[in-house]
Amino acid sequence: MKWRNRRRSSNVEDRRGSKVSRGAKGGGIGLIALALIGMYFGVDPRIIMGIGSQLSGGGEATTTQRADDYKPSPKEQQLGEFVSVVLADSEDTWHAIFKQMGRRYQEPKLVLFTDRVQSACGMAEAAMGPFYCPGDAKVYVDLGFYDELKRRHNAPGDFAQAYVVAHEVGHHVQNLLGISSKVQNARSQMSQAQGNELSVRLELQADCFAGLWAQHTQRTKQVLEQGDVEEALNAASAIGDDRLQKQARGYASPESFTHGTSRQRVKWFKQGMQASSINDCDTFSARL
Repeated sequence: MKWRNRRRSSNVEDRRGSKVSRGAKGGGIGLIALALIGMYFGVDPRIIMGIGSQLSGGGEATTTQRADDYKPSPKEQQLGEFVSVVLADSEDTWHAIFKQMGRRYQEPKLVLFTDRVQSACGMAEAAMGPFYCPGDAKVYVDLGFYDELKRRHNAPGDFAQAYVVAHEVGHHVQNLLGISSKVQNARSQMSQAQGNELSVRLELQADCFAGLWAQHTQRTKQVLEQGDVEEALNAASAIGDDRLQKQARGYASPESFTHGTSRQRVKWFKQGMQASSINDCDTFSARL
């Protein structure tokens, strides 16, 4: 992906090197462990974190302190710059699409962190992976996840990394359009299996929105290089529920899927890359 010497977003909040200390309120390690166990069994950990934050009255008491001697390595510095360019591309994409819809796009912040971070959705560990918190309209990314993507999931490449950011920004778009709140309200009145199906449709739509980003950025800036699309498709396939569950425990439980299968994630990213409008990403009325 051609990203050097291009515009960087001013909406990056760099908390790398910061240490988050837990206070005396409830939650903490127990909540994180619950989220990780939930992720193992197919439950979206962000849901658990959000519930835990509400039950503890807004989350545990924490202190965040930036180390005075923190200096990013050359690799960390480059990754931070890359993510900033991807975020800028997403801003250009969604400003244009929202303008076509007669609406104004509100840009999210992207928080870079190390190990753990405090968000409006609660305390989050890097093991949960990148996530979007609607409570503060911020995308959270520990750049160490990209090493995990490459090493554990065999999904290397800068465009694979860009896809991850674009997917989380897709959740921000859903939040702005009121889609996320509708899904959350509907889930509260459904069985676990029905709620999981809605969650899958929400995640696949974010994949489709990531495809829209890729399409718009390529059309307006000609950034793709040979193999880039394959990198993104490989990343989408690598983090499908079926593949992750089989890696973790040897079998998959479709009724517990919350993000979609590898095939579905690839399909909807491709759909976004070929879409003529945001309406082509309506996963809620489509056959998955």
